[in-house]
Amino acid sequence: MAKRGKLKRGAGKSGLYFSNPSPNVEFVHSGSTLLNCIIGGGWPLGRISNVVGDKSTGKTLLGIEAVSNFAHQFPDNGGIWFNEAEAAFDEDYAAALGMPIDKVTFVSDCYTVEDLCDHLEEIFQKLNTDAPAFYILDSLDALSDQAELDRDVREGSYGAAKAKKLSELFRRQIKNIESKKLHVMIISQVRDRIGVSFGRKTARSGGKALDFYASQVVYLSHIKTLKRTRKGVERPIGINIKAKCDKCKIGLPFRECEFPILFGYGIDDLKANLEWLKTVKKLDEIGLDDKDIVKICTDAWDLPDEEYKELLSDIASLVQDAWKEIEIGFLPTKRKY
Repeated sequence: MAKRGKLKRGAGKSGLYFSNPSPNVEFVHSGSTLLNCIIGGGWPLGRISNVVGDKSTGKTLLGIEAVSNFAHQFPDNGGIWFNEAEAAFDEDYAAALGMPIDKVTFVSDCYTVEDLCDHLEEIFQKLNTDAPAFYILDSLDALSDQAELDRDVREGSYGAAKAKKLSELFRRQIKNIESKKLHVMIISQVRDRIGVSFGRKTARSGGKALDFYASQVVYLSHIKTLKRTRKGVERPIGINIKAKCDKCKIGLPFRECEFPILFGYGIDDLKANLEWLKTVKKLDEIGLDDKDIVKICTDAWDLPDEEYKELLSDIASLVQDAWKEIEIGFLPTKRKY
């Protein structure tokens, strides 16, 4: 097995703080080591995150993996809520991926931003500050607002009421979210911005509220479909996803990563980590070369569960060390004050 000690370290005092996850924040593993790295350490308790993407980019899957890891890391938690506003969530599929659905409260009667605000207020009354909790809204786009429900569908609207209500919601609840150690993950869909010639060519609903109140904004994009051929038959087996952290209040922003999602499994963290080590030319430093990637990934499926988890942990630790080393190299070695 590769040895962590072969990775080089060293940096000035100024860079050490910014190259490590915030010591004052507890994190939930995202299911991807590289995604953890680009968002500052994982999904932070007491904060809001926004996962944004087009169809088939793994948005809901990230929620499933987050819930699974949260339940594992915090077995005595204050609660897990999955607000399935899109009314398209498959609980059996989520359970097959490892989501502990018996420990999740599924919310299906939340139709407006006002309903969301009321529901969060009910949750805050139940929570205490000792037990963390997790809340997912999938998705914000599926929520309406009371003004929209009251008007005729043929009447025009600028959509400003929903954005205004969202700003009010976060303004009123942001302190409760922090004090109750609740992580709120809001999933958003993207919409094309017609006639835009520069800047981002997509937008999400809700105005600027999440840009201001979310600690993390992660955009997902579909790079390619993964296919495999067996006995002359070709089938899609997954997708390659690129994640970009556009905003990060707990780490360095504008970091990017790629990872594969396998249908029926989830994020292939092992493959993603080994490919990243290859990209940054760290394989030789830990005693591996390019051809080892295929062998390790293939052989891993036949390992006993404990050995498989140990392998995942070892490679993840190598990636974390290498990521830290690279980040330190780009940071100032002196303080300004």
